[in-house]
Amino acid sequence: MKITQVRSVKLDGELDRNEPIWEERIAMPLDVYPEFREQGPQKVMPTWMGVDSTQGKIPISCIFAEVEVEDGTIGFAGPIDEVQAFLIDRMIKPLVVGEDPRASERIWDKMYRGIESHGRKGAPMQALSAVDCAIWDLKGKLAGEPVYRLLGGPLRDRIPAYASALGFGLNETSINLRINQIVKAGYKATKWFFRYGPGSGPEGIEKNVEMVRMLREATGDDIDIMLDCWRSWDVRYTLEMGEKIAEYRPRWLEEPIFADQIESHAFLRNALPFPISTGEHEYTRWGFKALMDAGAADVLQPDVLWAGGVTELVKICALGSTYEIQIIPHAHTVATVQVLAAQSASLCPMLEFLMNHSVIHQFFFRQPIEPSNGVVVLPEGPGMGVDIDESKVQSRKILDWGGAQL
Repeated sequence: MKITQVRSVKLDGELDRNEPIWEERIAMPLDVYPEFREQGPQKVMPTWMGVDSTQGKIPISCIFAEVEVEDGTIGFAGPIDEVQAFLIDRMIKPLVVGEDPRASERIWDKMYRGIESHGRKGAPMQALSAVDCAIWDLKGKLAGEPVYRLLGGPLRDRIPAYASALGFGLNETSINLRINQIVKAGYKATKWFFRYGPGSGPEGIEKNVEMVRMLREATGDDIDIMLDCWRSWDVRYTLEMGEKIAEYRPRWLEEPIFADQIESHAFLRNALPFPISTGEHEYTRWGFKALMDAGAADVLQPDVLWAGGVTELVKICALGSTYEIQIIPHAHTVATVQVLAAQSASLCPMLEFLMNHSVIHQFFFRQPIEPSNGVVVLPEGPGMGVDIDESKVQSRKILDWGGAQL
């Protein structure tokens, strides 16, 4: 059995929505520059996420990586962006075509050796990750089994989820409305995103603290609160904010500083009275081992579509077990569910569910991940357990930049 085709396919459709997708933006590293800091959600979030903030009939496009074998069976993964699609076509495809999809370790090793010189982090590794996930989807379909069974699972039949509030409004009315929805939906934990960083001065600090205060008042003591800085703070600002929000007992503070500031993460972990998480923007087992060796975080958050795919996330989980550090992956891709189903609940206690972003990320899926009473029940279909809902596809285009350029 051989892989005959590796490609990226762009699907276009139309989302019918009665409220804006992006009510508020998050703090970003570029906010140190006033001209960027002053841009609102309607400017920043569509550019970043690729979907407009307006309501009504909203054009939506998603790109998926596909891997096909001789009998026409196709595995897919995504969404990905055009840069990753370009790299799949020009760098990854010639390394994968002709391989046996069941030999996923061999294929991963070939892809890694092919991109390692300048691609072991960032977009090339994300391209590798998407193809690896598509190969695992293909393997499951060929075997007639969910991926988690190929990984030795399941260890459980459902996984708790926490509600990630990316893009929600941060005024008191919006927070109370969303927390009420989150509690009614059965979630036991929720993550919210800071809007302000050092460039916004004392006023930004006050608004950040006020957000946390409103969250704790709205949730009471029974719901965990996680807080995401998206790498937009510095050490001094984090220490000041940590002192001011400690009384609200966050479960963790996420990515306060640049991902490469490993020693500073370790310093903050020891200095703050609550846990630190990081890893959304780290890659491969080697990157995560460096974080673990440094004692940089209490929780690590690899993204299966960025950090190396299913093949590599399994290895990162094994490292986490060795170092006794919890692995709670970033985002809620179908591949994340499959891997976590084959890991112990003590190592991987829950997964992230991006409530707002799921509208985009899963728009074309026939069987999207939908937590019920705060938990995700494992899909039973072969591969990743999802297919494309063709009724939502208005157009389909294979993206082609001219093939192999290794």
